[in-house]
Amino acid sequence: MNYEMWQQSGETVRIGGLDVFRIRAGEGGVPVLCLHGFPTSSFDYHKVWAALAGQFPLVAFDMIGYGFSSKPIDFNYTTFRQADILENALAESGITRVHILAHDYGNTITQEFLARRDLGRLGFAIESICFMNGALFPETHRPILAQKLLISPVGRLFAKFLTDGRFKASLASVFGRSTQPSDQELDEILAIFKHNDGKRVAHLLIRYMTERATNRDRWVGALQKIGVPFRFINGLDDPVSGGHLVARFREVVPHETDIVEMEKIGHFPHLEAPGKVIETYLAFRRRAKA
Repeated sequence: MNYEMWQQSGETVRIGGLDVFRIRAGEGGVPVLCLHGFPTSSFDYHKVWAALAGQFPLVAFDMIGYGFSSKPIDFNYTTFRQADILENALAESGITRVHILAHDYGNTITQEFLARRDLGRLGFAIESICFMNGALFPETHRPILAQKLLISPVGRLFAKFLTDGRFKASLASVFGRSTQPSDQELDEILAIFKHNDGKRVAHLLIRYMTERATNRDRWVGALQKIGVPFRFINGLDDPVSGGHLVARFREVVPHETDIVEMEKIGHFPHLEAPGKVIETYLAFRRRAKA
């Protein structure tokens, strides 16, 4: 499925005066909420979508500023606002219980959901959680140069003059050396990133990197009290959140031992090794059910 087919398979829902792209598949039971990361979109799940939809209902949204959703320049791009929008989008979709499959920034969103749950303020129930690569602790996050520039005082200018080639090279740098994306894959991710003038808000989206530090106690504390079946799938060759993140996770959350380490896989396991991710996730759900 290419990105145009992905867009055509979804729809736009109006949440808080903003357009939120939603795509659903499968039927019966509690849906899997697929959360994407920065700077991509729900399209990241297209290689595992059909196989998972054959087993579970699925739902995914593009967060504000990403993918095919609205990309306003005057939106308050915080994790708290993104979580608000997603909560409202789930309510609009009639969803009250979810299994979460998250990647990258989607992990941080899930940490905020857990914090709200612990305070009795979450509008839906979480049945299980499966994380893929993504920074969980500010002390282990290793941003690439493009991310450092985006969050710097020159971030707006860097985003404005970011070339297509630089974007694709930066993205490819977090993939495994033997699982590099094709030119077509990079072109599709770039097209979605640029959709609706997305470059102009890129420096605003990445503010979550500083939020992880200022909200560390809230989000890491929530991670230490997951309380539902949990699995962590990690591509060890990811320079941003690979094997070094797994080591720190074992130190901070020692009681969560279900960790699947994928050698020679980088930051995007669901794009680099979709078959392994499908197999691993289905096994996780069978175990959780048992």
